[in-house]
Amino acid sequence: MKKIILGLLCLFGSHFLFAQENSSGKISGYMFGDYFYNAVRDTGLSALSNVANGGKQDLNGFQLRRVYFTYDNDISENFTSRFRLEADQTANTSDGKIGVFVKDAYLTWKNIFDGSDLTFGIQPTLVIENADADWGHRFLEKTILDLRGIVSSRDIALSLKGKFDSNGVLKYWVMIGDGSGNKPETDKYKRFYAHLQYNPIKNLSVTLYGDLKSKPDVTDPQSNSTSPSTLSNNDLTYALLLGYKEKDNFSVGAEAFLNTTQNGIRSSSIVKDRNGMGLSFFGSYDFSKQLSAAARFDYFDPNTNTDFTGDSRNWLIFSLNYKPVDKVTISPNVIVETYEEINGRSIDASITPRITFYYSFL
Repeated sequence: MKKIILGLLCLFGSHFLFAQENSSGKISGYMFGDYFYNAVRDTGLSALSNVANGGKQDLNGFQLRRVYFTYDNDISENFTSRFRLEADQTANTSDGKIGVFVKDAYLTWKNIFDGSDLTFGIQPTLVIENADADWGHRFLEKTILDLRGIVSSRDIALSLKGKFDSNGVLKYWVMIGDGSGNKPETDKYKRFYAHLQYNPIKNLSVTLYGDLKSKPDVTDPQSNSTSPSTLSNNDLTYALLLGYKEKDNFSVGAEAFLNTTQNGIRSSSIVKDRNGMGLSFFGSYDFSKQLSAAARFDYFDPNTNTDFTGDSRNWLIFSLNYKPVDKVTISPNVIVETYEEINGRSIDASITPRITFYYSFL
């Protein structure tokens, strides 16, 4: 019996090693987190909306903002897949511990027709993927559309991505998704995405983006109460991204967006669209292969109507990034968020110094 068991173990082991040697799969991942200290906070901060740099005064500690564990597999010449898990401190278990959830789970049919790939599953959304690439410092913070919750970084969707020419000067990406991020669908409404990316020269990219998030109609407050009519309440988002990079030298970029909710302002006296907007300017400079600096400034106003004040935000980050080895970055940085005056009361800026640790593995 022992000989039989040993024989089976040897057979299984040799089969496993053979499968590993011939596998086209790849495991990878990365982590970033910080030691942070909320050095300055206004006493009235908790009552404000649209706050990106929140938390209590003097709160400090260590945090894991993201841990990725990814498996990529080339199923065949034409099919590839990705399965990715994420752990972070915002997706906690029922007992408050750091939770794990499915970040990506998709299948791509490469070259479904010449120069275009079809992808199904939980996948990156168009504008966030491109903005992260232009910004190039996701370990420091999300880009403005993601940070302010205008567009989720993921959706359960079907997408088609490709190029119009052999050199990839003009690229396209279209997608239809649930519009629910990583969460299961709960209604019949969908989100429709599209963008065009133009690369006139090697280091410059220009991206024009738009999406429509369909939502249920809302009651018209000015209609007859006994027989009320309804109004469209869809969200439309438009964005323009510019990015220029010279490897191992410097990068600069900008992002601007307009977000409109149809009939988002409703009362018995007025019904009109609500418009929000944002601007983001960023750049980095490499002093050497080991040392670089990065900075970004965001302006965000969720409602540009002059009747609504006190809700615009300025957000700034500055960092020094030290890479002792290729896959490790240690980054002292500081985040500052300022707030529009409310009813004559000024709001102190939120200031958070951090030391961020970022490394990739496998």
